Amino acid sequence: MPRVSTEYRQARRDEIADAALRCFSERGFQATSMADIIDASGLSAGAIYGHYAGKQAIVVAVAERILGQRSLELERFASAGVVPSPAEVIRLMVTRVADEFAGTRALLQVWAEAVVTPEISTLVDRVFARVRGALALYLGAWAAQNPHPSRPHPAEWAESVTPVLLGIGQGYIVQSTLVASFDAEKYFAGVDALFTT
Repeated sequence: MPRVSTEYRQARRDEIADAALRCFSERGFQATSMADIIDASGLSAGAIYGHYAGKQAIVVAVAERILGQRSLELERFASAGVVPSPAEVIRLMVTRVADEFAGTRALLQVWAEAVVTPEISTLVDRVFARVRGALALYLGAWAAQNPHPSRPHPAEWAESVTPVLLGIGQGYIVQSTLVASFDAEKYFAGVDALFTT
């Protein structure tokens, strides 16, 4: 039997994960069964279980993939010639995360599941630690390029502001999911105002 390439295996894993995210978004995490994911993917149960042990394993892999990519982007921003503004970065990060998580509903459900499922809680903590580190690095670079009397020590300022900016991104996810009248453009304009006054 010919060997399966790493690229093929990863493409199949991504296909399964994307099908699972669609199910989570439509039905909710708890209401989605592995049978639903098998159905949505169009693959056999053997193919699915050959890649993932269950729903939690899929969530772990997806979160690590998507938020890992965002962390790499933040690291690239930090070393860019001209570091983009926090408002630009937040807009880019939350819209990409929402797109890749099949909408904000699936992401919000993963966060809710982290409250009651230790494995997912551990995942969220681990992934957010990496995002926090990359965000602090980016903010330090931005502060160094945009000096201000309120930020005499860019790295220290970045460490103190990182949890707040992360919360702003999480706030976008929550409000855009739950509030029917949510206005994304006003939200991003508000983020911009926070960092330009």
